[in-house]
Formats: sequence, C-alpha cells, structure tokens
Amino acid sequence: MTTATITSKGQITIPANVRTDMKVGPGDRVEFVKVAEGHWEVLAAVEDVSRLKGMITPTRVVSIEEMDSAIRQRAGL
Repeated sequence: MTTATITSKGQITIPANVRTDMKVGPGDRVEFVKVAEGHWEVLAAVEDVSRLKGMITPTRVVSIEEMDSAIRQRAGL
C-alpha cells in the first residue's frame, strides 16, 4: 500500500511509483470516482483520442461550405 499526506490546503503529492504506474506526469489530470460510500478510485484522466472513434454517429452529412456558413452565422459575420 502506498500513502500520501494531505497538506493544510488539501493537496497531496502522488508518489512516484503510483505516477509511473498510472502513466501520468506534470500537467496531466486525475479523476476521483466514488465507487461506494467512503470509497474512491483515482483514475488518470488521459485517454488516447482514438478510443473516441465511433462514439458519435452523424445524423446527416454536412459539407465544408455548410460548416463554414454555420461558423460565420454563429460568429455574427
């Protein structure tokens, strides 16, 4: 078991072996997920963007011109 101490500001330093195992470093984010009352998991909030493929299915095909027009309208141009 690896432990860390909470500072008076509520901060902790994630031990090096845990950072290595989680594959996180400076600037990366972690998520705290409640799994049961009083029990939490800490997860690396870094995902390979390729895992997002297929999550959203298009409802219709949109041309580049339509996208540009929508962007101009939204920007008020």
